[in-house]
Amino acid sequence: MYRVLIVVILALLTVLSAKGEVSSKKKVVEPVVVDTLTLLLQTGDSLMQQYNTFEALKYYQQAFQDLKKGNLPIPTERLFPVMLKLADCYYKRACYRETANLLKNVPEVYLTHEAFRQLALSYQKQNEPQSLIYWGGRLLMHYPMDGEMVAAVTSALTRTDQAWAGIDYAKDYFEKDSTNILVNRALADAYFMDRQFDRSAAMYERLLQQGDSTFNTLYSAGMCYAQIDSLELAYQHLKPAFFLSQMQNANCAYRLGVVCVDTDRLDEGLGYLDLATQLLLPDTTIMKAITLSRGEAHYLLGQYDKAVEVWKEHLKYNPNSIATYYNIASATYYYLPDGKQAKAYFEKFLELARKEENPNAQLTEMIQKAEMLLRTTNFAGGKRR
Repeated sequence: MYRVLIVVILALLTVLSAKGEVSSKKKVVEPVVVDTLTLLLQTGDSLMQQYNTFEALKYYQQAFQDLKKGNLPIPTERLFPVMLKLADCYYKRACYRETANLLKNVPEVYLTHEAFRQLALSYQKQNEPQSLIYWGGRLLMHYPMDGEMVAAVTSALTRTDQAWAGIDYAKDYFEKDSTNILVNRALADAYFMDRQFDRSAAMYERLLQQGDSTFNTLYSAGMCYAQIDSLELAYQHLKPAFFLSQMQNANCAYRLGVVCVDTDRLDEGLGYLDLATQLLLPDTTIMKAITLSRGEAHYLLGQYDKAVEVWKEHLKYNPNSIATYYNIASATYYYLPDGKQAKAYFEKFLELARKEENPNAQLTEMIQKAEMLLRTTNFAGGKRR
């Protein structure tokens, strides 16, 4: 197709030249010489302006192949602009591997800012953080105020257990521009992963003041406050975050439920923990924590039968939980009329507890109390206070 187009263009140029000669006998008009490479690139550019990357790609690829094969008498320096055009077309078609393979072989002096970004972001889109860090860092040496790239490199460093280095990147930018939301998000996340929870919380608060009241910002702020035991602030951030998720984020429901229990919002906490249970797949680690917290909430509410039921569920996920056996035995003995069950759980508790090589003072006291009850009680029925 492109060769037919070239023939038509050359024919038109010849006609125009001939008309020039007819119109003026004194003036000789030289024919315009357009090389094949220029025609290929001009056609590709025209198609790109129409967002027709499919057809444009054919012309750019042909130009690139002709240059590489040496079929055209073109200086080598013309190769790199062609590579930039071809890479741009690849990038717009989400061919990120091809984009990176082209651009990493172009000397930096020929890379435009946009080409540099396409190179770095191609690695981001392929989930190759180390390559993103390298090429993003090279870009920032030339364009240090590219906030989007600062944020991308910071996030990549955080993901690869180099949050401290990400903090350095973002702080340098932050000192010049403290209003860039992308950079501020990345810096807040880096502080969090570096366990600088107070600074992380301050950055999330800044983001909220900037209007970035998204789920991630509210949830992350709530998690920071939970880590530094500011439980009331944790509650104030996690609750709106959960509703922003349309009550569908299981982790947020779980965290909010635990915070509610820890701040004596027991009924509310139970509601969130129940929701988390429904939303979560049977993740053993999370279910251990949820069932333990739910059982505690029911117990504190005086709902001893429900507490025992949930603690038994907890044992399915954590069968070696010494304290849970003791809790079930105590709740059953003191508050529920089931002495036989209480005795069985006290015995199981002692079986596990006696295997502890260095029991702490609390466990030692629990062992002594269980042994005393087993010696002095026939457990014919539950004992109510």
